[in-house]
Amino acid sequence: MSIYDLSFEELEEYILNNGGKKYNASQIWEWLYIHKVNSYEEMTNVKKELLEKLNSCFSIALLEVEKIERDSDVNKYLFKLDDGNYIEAVLMKHDYGNSICISSQVGCNMGCKFCESGRLKKRRDLTTGEMIRQILQVEDDLGDRISHVVVMGIGEPFDNYDNVIKMIKIINHPKGLAIGARHITVSTCGIIPKIKEFMNLDLQVNLAISLHAPNDELRSKLMPINKAYPLKDLMKVLKEYTEKTNRRLTFEYIMLKDINDSEECALELVSLIKGINSYVNLIPYNETENLEFNRSNLVQINKFYDILKKNRINVTIRREFGGNISAACGQLRSRKEDL
Repeated sequence: MSIYDLSFEELEEYILNNGGKKYNASQIWEWLYIHKVNSYEEMTNVKKELLEKLNSCFSIALLEVEKIERDSDVNKYLFKLDDGNYIEAVLMKHDYGNSICISSQVGCNMGCKFCESGRLKKRRDLTTGEMIRQILQVEDDLGDRISHVVVMGIGEPFDNYDNVIKMIKIINHPKGLAIGARHITVSTCGIIPKIKEFMNLDLQVNLAISLHAPNDELRSKLMPINKAYPLKDLMKVLKEYTEKTNRRLTFEYIMLKDINDSEECALELVSLIKGINSYVNLIPYNETENLEFNRSNLVQINKFYDILKKNRINVTIRREFGGNISAACGQLRSRKEDL
């Protein structure tokens, strides 16, 4: 088991049960998340006996870096896990800080037709520690602090709900990485029971909804999850979410040529989300060699944007990263797996 799987309270309990003092938890937490040491031996103000016990039970190792692809403002990391599986994380450099998009599962069972990371089915959930180690490993490579975290990589975060929430609480902990809750975003394709749980947690974390279609017929073709949780039910719970939390939602909308990018689709989208405290993030599609979808051209994306804007929908076009590397989510991993 990794030391990074432990919450502060769990670490404190372990230490008290093994002859240590309560303050030792704060010391060790600081070594892990502020000084970011790579061995127990570096924890110079903690008794050797306690460190030996920790070392016998909990690994402190970070992830193995299999490959890094670098562009001017983005790095893409392929990590090899302890059991030999592979996951990805993406670092994006913004003027406001360093943002990382992390994975939450090995593969994904949601089956979205346009998604490279879902082409390889879910093998297992990531542990809390495996998600945290992505952040720490990228910080180690970067030599700088990660200020924003997006759980939007390989996997459906709400299909690994408990581990994801635990990870968020650890990286948000004031004695740890202290990443502000409002600088953390979790994405879901629309698992309604977990959205309801999430809204009752009293977290200031951002929620993003992978929408990608404005009606049930099209969304069910693109995203099988829509058959279980159709738009009528999803929109109802999202209105409840915004009213209860007073938080603004993000709707992610990938622009697919001749599929969901028509002016009619734009007007349907306006009708669907009007009145919900939200904004739409239009995403130029990253094409891959394994899927038949194509990206909408810039003219069509701008037309779509203009229709939303004229109808007073808050909308942005996502800045593109990684044009010279394997930009699509899951692309680096799938190429490795296909070898």
